[in-house]
Amino acid sequence: MSRQFEIRPARSPDVKAIRELAAPYVDQKLLVAKAPVSYYEALPEFLVAVDHDRAVIGCGAVHVMWKGLGEIRTLAVAPRWRGRGVGRRLVEALLKRARDLGLDRLFCLTFEVGFFAAHGFRPIEGIPVTHKVFEQLLRSHDDGVAEFLDLARVKPNTLGNTRMLVHL
Repeated sequence: MSRQFEIRPARSPDVKAIRELAAPYVDQKLLVAKAPVSYYEALPEFLVAVDHDRAVIGCGAVHVMWKGLGEIRTLAVAPRWRGRGVGRRLVEALLKRARDLGLDRLFCLTFEVGFFAAHGFRPIEGIPVTHKVFEQLLRSHDDGVAEFLDLARVKPNTLGNTRMLVHL
């Protein structure tokens, strides 16, 4: 544990703080808007960074998309904590969680290319799954899966973002 903050699994009472952390990034179109219920449904996917007062100062999630494939989602850090290692530690913990889940590839859609590149992510073109898996993923109603597949229906929400992947 760092003296300044620690990373732990998110709990139900953290959802309000996660939503508040995400809100400015959603307003800036850096994160995709989600209904409140979506945060509760995804709660087991989330890790949070908390300061010494136990206030949530950062969050991020690993969403499993397919066998061996997941996505880092909703990575957000409170503005006053940016540049202090919170995002780095969250990504490191999310990478570990992905490995623990048996994932061997992790996707992200981001404007922060340099940050994710420092963690081994590389920009991707095309769809890095087999045609058979692609057909199965098309059945998902999840916008993150549509972003991974680079589907036209999500393009207005993803303009300027870079699709990146890391092999674990």
